[in-house]
Amino acid sequence: MSRPDLSTDRAITAYRAEMRAVGRKPRFAGLACVVLGAIMVWSVGLAGAAGPAVQWAGYALLAAGWVLMLAAIFMRTRYHRRRMAELD
Repeated sequence: MSRPDLSTDRAITAYRAEMRAVGRKPRFAGLACVVLGAIMVWSVGLAGAAGPAVQWAGYALLAAGWVLMLAAIFMRTRYHRRRMAELD
């Protein structure tokens, strides 16, 4: 992988767009899991007898969502380091 040319504003904008594309699916899936998990935890009182199961499922979705978000951050950081590394 070659180092990106960041000498012009257009090149910087293109590199930022490239970085936003890295890990997009895990990031959006993680966000969806976090939002859905928060809604489930918030609505435990409305679940009646299934409240504890809904609460645990909500916590599981929150945990899975944050794992996906952290994985996406790790993927972007690793990609950026590879791109910025000088190859001999």
